[in-house]
Amino acid sequence: MSAPTMPLFLLLTCTVVLFVYSGADNNGTIPFTYTGSTGPNSWGHLSPNFSLCGTGKSQSPINILTDKAVVNKNLKPLTRFYGFANVTLVNNKFNVGIRYPDHSGGITVDNKMYTLKQMHWHSPAEHRINGQRHAAELHLVHVAEDGSVTVVAILFKFGQPDPLVDKIQSKLNELEYEVKIHEDIPITFGPFHPTELRKKTHKYYRYVGSFSTPPCTENVIWHILGKVRTISRKQVEALRAPLDTSCKNNARPCQLINGRHVELYEEETIS
Repeated sequence: MSAPTMPLFLLLTCTVVLFVYSGADNNGTIPFTYTGSTGPNSWGHLSPNFSLCGTGKSQSPINILTDKAVVNKNLKPLTRFYGFANVTLVNNKFNVGIRYPDHSGGITVDNKMYTLKQMHWHSPAEHRINGQRHAAELHLVHVAEDGSVTVVAILFKFGQPDPLVDKIQSKLNELEYEVKIHEDIPITFGPFHPTELRKKTHKYYRYVGSFSTPPCTENVIWHILGKVRTISRKQVEALRAPLDTSCKNNARPCQLINGRHVELYEEETIS
């Protein structure tokens, strides 16, 4: 798949990052939803800027078939280093996100440094494994200096509460309260230190896809971690509570693979 020229790609990347951060226009409305006439099947027709949502050939999410994933021995563990930072919790209407300041840490992929820009949640999960859908999915969006983007995705099943969501529980309650009183003010707090996300990666799936929300920009490198973590039903409800009614279930359907290869990294065990 040929990549667009760097200036255009950088422009698209900045546009996507700003779009995901803003989420709503000045009237408090969102330009797309997950149901009805503005749902995923119609995204590509809602705006010329969203055309890739309908015509793109490398879209996300996908259903990962484990027996077709190709082991790539050149892949390396994801080196993640996220430090203390004062972050901002925002209600994007279609998801709850945490914005990160510049130079707050990130990951190294293919010997390139990617800075963590934001994290946000989808429930139910967007990516499927052998057709199985999990309860929720956390996306960590990273951007390199040249504008290239990589996303780390973590899948969750229902079970014990997730320690990371526990850290922001009181702030999620504030977002829900803002909705009730018709306010929408980002909540800054810190120092926030997601130590739960720095654990060693023993297994992940990798493929080239897109952002899973409009404008569905492509050439995004995805890493879906093999370890499924747990999240409580109460926590999922808290993540959904501030969202627009049409976006409570904010998972885009799986997209066609269109001949793409899914690579697998799995740490070798010494017998």
